Amino acid sequence: MLTTGYSNKLMVGSFSPVLRTGQIRAYKLCALTLHNLCAHLTLISNYDKVDGMRKYILLIISIIVLSCATPSFAFWVWTPETNKWVNPKYAVKDTPQEQLEFAKQYYVQKDHKKALQELEKLIKFYPKAKEAPIAQKYIGLCFEAQNKNYRAFQEYQKVIEKYPFSDLAPEVVELQYKLGEKMLQNPSKSQFVTTLTGGEYDVIDVFRTVIKNAPYGPHAAVAQYKIGLYLSEKKMYQEARDEFEKVVNDYPQSEWVKPAKYQMALVDSARSSRAQYDQKVTQSAVEEFKEFVKNYPDAELSAKAKKEIAALNEKEAENNFLVAKFYAKHKKYQSARIYYNTIIEEFPSSTWAAAALEQLRILDKKAK
Repeated sequence: MLTTGYSNKLMVGSFSPVLRTGQIRAYKLCALTLHNLCAHLTLISNYDKVDGMRKYILLIISIIVLSCATPSFAFWVWTPETNKWVNPKYAVKDTPQEQLEFAKQYYVQKDHKKALQELEKLIKFYPKAKEAPIAQKYIGLCFEAQNKNYRAFQEYQKVIEKYPFSDLAPEVVELQYKLGEKMLQNPSKSQFVTTLTGGEYDVIDVFRTVIKNAPYGPHAAVAQYKIGLYLSEKKMYQEARDEFEKVVNDYPQSEWVKPAKYQMALVDSARSSRAQYDQKVTQSAVEEFKEFVKNYPDAELSAKAKKEIAALNEKEAENNFLVAKFYAKHKKYQSARIYYNTIIEEFPSSTWAAAALEQLRILDKKAK
């Protein structure tokens, strides 16, 4: 008798020959054939001889059939506590503590499939045990170990939703945040998979859930900031700006306010390149950079902000020059003069200042 690993449960016939269905049918067929043969011989011969012959033939057939049997472990075990036969595949340990430790052994061994099976048993048979939320957390860890990141996030979220009074909430929120960072740094390389699953913006879902689960937690402000970063990388500049603005408004004391303000100016700068003749976005970006430099003069980003201001001034000067050329082409010389003078007065250090001065001289000649 061999134990199954479950206490007080014994396997009956632990290692015995088991006849498969086809072998049993063959045995029955041979027995029936033997019976018919012997019945026929009885009619034409001595009964005692036929009876002895039947015993020998039966013995030979039994040996042949049994020799083809496949050794196998018994499928059922007896549990004295319940007085029932139990299938070991679906059996559970006597206590949730034992079941959790049993499942964790598979997790440590990186056998995540078996670990998941045992963890799910714990939740099924001991749904109200204090080990249940721990098991749910480990389910998330198993999926994360298999790089099934969004599924892992969903399993972590079940700890928050199914066990709201668990002490694991802060730990789970941190796991979700780190998972979001991983997804942000290592996006799916398969556009085909992304198209099928609709998972391109899953990282936003993860960070938004982190904020919802702990709106005043240590990861809320940075999660909000990284939503903006993600959208900025996707060139969704207006949407990104809105997210950065939430950092400033919702978490005014956070360390992430400073980089959020810088990013707001940066996305406005990116937006300005899309509208060649629209000065408002460019001017807004310049003002935001100037305000950043004024408020954080010693910040490392201030040097970058000054370079951005110079680049934006160059862009605005170019836009003014193009507008002036447009008016000059349509012989609206007075309007053209206004824009050329603006370049010389407001952007004297730009590369367009000299060109604007030259165009004014050409207009003066035409006026004569």
